[in-house]
Amino acid sequence: MSAYGPSVSGMATTTPTAPAPVGERADLVDSLRRHRGFLLTTVDAITDDQARERTTVSELTLGGLIKHVATTEEQWAEFVASGPADAIDYSTVDWSNPPAEVVAFMESHRMGEDETLAGLLERYAEVAAATDRLVAELPDLDLSWPLPEAPWFEPGARWTARRTFLHIIAETAQHAGHADIIREALDGQKTMG
Repeated sequence: MSAYGPSVSGMATTTPTAPAPVGERADLVDSLRRHRGFLLTTVDAITDDQARERTTVSELTLGGLIKHVATTEEQWAEFVASGPADAIDYSTVDWSNPPAEVVAFMESHRMGEDETLAGLLERYAEVAAATDRLVAELPDLDLSWPLPEAPWFEPGARWTARRTFLHIIAETAQHAGHADIIREALDGQKTMG
């Protein structure tokens, strides 16, 4: 365990380069680090093959979840910093031949044969450190952007940076729970208990 949370293969969940936030920002960073730590605990001391293994009827794997959470956190942090990216009109997607953006999203859930768990964890640590810096340095947590048009968002909704960081926390916590089930089915290990 490092001063910045549980470590996996000796790598801290975040790096000490992020400025020390205070107040509400400290609470956000602490919660992010806590839930990242739960997620990272699920991949402690496993092999690349185990990280790719499906242990439930779901397509989810431990490596795929690490990859997905890193990608999703990075996308939401970019939303906070720069606003919404060009959105896909999901109502017009030909699911037998989806556009590259949809394929990339689906692939963000899968650990490729050419990927290693160590590589995915390194990328996740970089994304986490960048998000922590953004939380600490963003001039105003009330900064808001319109959400992209998508069937799962209320039309015309806007999220503040604060709300978006809370969403990253919720997403990380949800996937840490998924990972805990997958790890327990893999070898009986679990985050708590």
